[in-house]
Amino acid sequence: MEHHEGSFQTVIEKKRATKTVIDSRWLQNMLGQVLDALEYLHQLDIIHRNLKPSNIALVSSDHCRLQDLSSNTLMADRAKWNIRAEEDPFQKSWMAPETLSFSFSQKSDVWSLGCIILDMASCSFVDATEAMLLRKSTRSSPDGLRGVLRTMEERKVPDAKIFNSLLPLMLQTNPSERITIRDVIHITFVSHNFRSSSTALALHGPMVPLPIIDTLLETNVASILEVMQSFSSRPEVQHRAMKRLLKMPENQLGLPWPMELVEMLVGIMKQHERVPDVQLCACSLLLRTLGHALAQDPAAVVPSDSAITPVLLSVMRSHPEKQELLVLVYGLLAIVASQEPATDELQKAGLFEHILEHLDTFSRNRDICINGLSLLWALLVDAVIVDKAPLEKAPGLIAEVMATYPADVEMAEAGCAVLWLLSLLGEQPGAPGLAGWTLDPRDEARTGPSAGCIEEHQFEEVVVLFLQSIRLCQDRVLLVNNAYRGLASLAEVSELAALQVVMPEEDSSGLTLLQETYQLHRDDPEVVESICVLLAQLASYDDILPELLSSGIEPLVEEIHGRFTSSLELVSDAGRVLRRLEASRRCSEGGQ
Repeated sequence: MEHHEGSFQTVIEKKRATKTVIDSRWLQNMLGQVLDALEYLHQLDIIHRNLKPSNIALVSSDHCRLQDLSSNTLMADRAKWNIRAEEDPFQKSWMAPETLSFSFSQKSDVWSLGCIILDMASCSFVDATEAMLLRKSTRSSPDGLRGVLRTMEERKVPDAKIFNSLLPLMLQTNPSERITIRDVIHITFVSHNFRSSSTALALHGPMVPLPIIDTLLETNVASILEVMQSFSSRPEVQHRAMKRLLKMPENQLGLPWPMELVEMLVGIMKQHERVPDVQLCACSLLLRTLGHALAQDPAAVVPSDSAITPVLLSVMRSHPEKQELLVLVYGLLAIVASQEPATDELQKAGLFEHILEHLDTFSRNRDICINGLSLLWALLVDAVIVDKAPLEKAPGLIAEVMATYPADVEMAEAGCAVLWLLSLLGEQPGAPGLAGWTLDPRDEARTGPSAGCIEEHQFEEVVVLFLQSIRLCQDRVLLVNNAYRGLASLAEVSELAALQVVMPEEDSSGLTLLQETYQLHRDDPEVVESICVLLAQLASYDDILPELLSSGIEPLVEEIHGRFTSSLELVSDAGRVLRRLEASRRCSEGGQ
C-alpha cells in the first residue's frame, strides 16, 4: 500500500471515495507507531490535546509521525483554545467530551485516537458527514457506535471483532472509565497479536507477561482474587481468572462467598461492560455464587449497595444481540427480583418491555424464552402495584412462544404460570401470588371485557393453551395448578370461556380432563383446591349446569366435600357447587 505523502486524513478520504477498506497490515503498522509516540509523550506528562487524522503525517509508505504538538501549549490557554475550537466544527468533533469544558488528560488523547481508529475502520461505508455526526453522538449515547461496530462485523472489515471490543473501551464518556494507551497496546499488540515495524513496540511487553499470570492463576482462590484486583484494568486477565474460577469445584471455590467478593465481581462487570467475554464469565460466576448462597439460605439478601441491578440492566442494553449473555442476565435478575425491594426498581427500568421484546425477537431461542418467562413470573408474583400498560402485548407473545414449543413441558409450565398471573393483574387489591388466592362466584360481576391483561378476543386461544398444557403433562403439580387457576380466572369473567372448557375437544372435554387430574392428585389439597375453584366458576352459569350433571362430576365434588373437611375454603366451594347442581336437577325434574 503506497502512501508517500499527506496524512491519515488523506488515506481516509481516498478510501471513502472508493468505498474500500484500509489494508489491515498497513493499519496495524501505523497504529503501532502512533501508540509508541503517544505513550512516550504520556511518560513525559505531555498531552497532545489535538489528535486527529490530519495531524498524523505520512513521511513514507510505512512510517508516520505526530504533528501539531504546539497544541499542548496552545490549549493551555483557555481563551486561545475557545477561538480555535470554534473555527471548525469538523476538527472539534475529534475531541473528547470533557475537553469541551476545557478539561484535558492523557485519557483525552485516548478518546481522540479511538475516533481516528473508528474512522479508518469504517470509512468504506460511512461518509464524512455521517462520521462527524457519529463522533459527536458517541459523546452522549453509545447506540450509534454499537450500530457501526455491528456493521463492520457484518461487512467483514479486517480486525472488526478486535475493534468491536477495543473502541467501546476507548470511547467511554467518563474519562475515569476509559482505558489508557498502555491498555490499548496490550489489547491490540499483546492479546491480539497486531504487528508493527515500530522498534519500541517490538520491545513492549505487558507489565506482567500473560504466561506468568496464567501460572499465578493455577493456585488457590485467594491468589486468583488477588491477581484480579491487581490487574483490574486488564480485561484479558479478568477473563482468564474467571474462567479458572468457573472450573473449580465448590469445595475449592469456598462457596458461599462473602458479599464483598460478589461486589468485586459486579465492579469488574461495570469496568469492562463492553467486553462480552468478561460479562459472560462474570454472570456465570455470579449465578454460581448467588445461587449457592440462596440454596443454603433462601432468606439471603442480595445487597442493595452492590449496584448489581443497574449493572445488569446496563449489560443487557449494551449487548442486546448476545443471546447467551441475555440468558445469564435473566437468571441473575430473577434472583434480584426475589428480593422484594428490587422488584419496583426493575419495573421502573422498563424490564417488562425488554423481556417482551426479546421473546418476540428470539422466539426460536428456547433458553431465552424459558428464562424470560421465569423472570416475568418472578416480577409479577409478588407485585403489589403494577402498571398494566407495558404488559398489553404479553398474552399474545406468550401464546406465540407456547405454540412454537407445543411439546415442551417446561415451556408449558412457565407459560401457564405467567398467563395465570396476567389474568389476575389489576383484578384484586393484593399481590397476584398463589397464597390466599380465592374467588367467590356469588360476589363477582362478569361485566368486564378482560381478565387482567388478557383481552376478550384472546380468551379462546388462552383456554386452548391451558387445556393443551394440562394434557401434555398432568403429573406436574405446578403446571396443573396454574393452568386450572388460569381457567378459573377466565371463566370468572366470560361465560364463553367457561363453555369452551366444558365443550368436547380432542375426544374429551375439559371436564373429563379435570376428572383425570383429580384422580392423579386426589391427595394434594392445593391441586384439589384449584380444581374446585374452577368448578365453582363453571357451576355459577345456568347453561353449564346440565353439562356438569351429565359428565358425572357430582360424585367427584361430593368426595372433595367429604375428604377435605379441614379446609374451610374447599368445603365452602364444594358445597356451593353441590347446591347449584341439586337446584339444577330439581328444576329439570320439575320441568318434566
